[in-house]
Amino acid sequence: MAWLLLALAITAEVLATTALKLSNGFAHLGWSAVVTVGYVTSFLLLGQALKLRLEVGTAYAVWAGVGTAAIALIGAAFMGESLTPVKIGGILLIIGGVVVLNLTGAH
Repeated sequence: MAWLLLALAITAEVLATTALKLSNGFAHLGWSAVVTVGYVTSFLLLGQALKLRLEVGTAYAVWAGVGTAAIALIGAAFMGESLTPVKIGGILLIIGGVVVLNLTGAH
């Protein structure tokens, strides 16, 4: 259940960060509301996942790493942002780091 909550927290954070770009510096009220609700939801879900005994270091690394990789890919796929070989390498390093943390962490 903790991993499901963490996955939902990541989803909320990715939606909020995507909406942050679309809010145009909080100039669009609708997207700004999505940002606020998304981040609050993400932190509430992350907190609940931690409450269910996920290690904070592992949970935060997964939350931040997967969210960062997802946003980089969303930016490239839908927002016209570049996806260079160096960026792809960075995303792979993030994923590798998260995998290593999960393999060495206590579950």
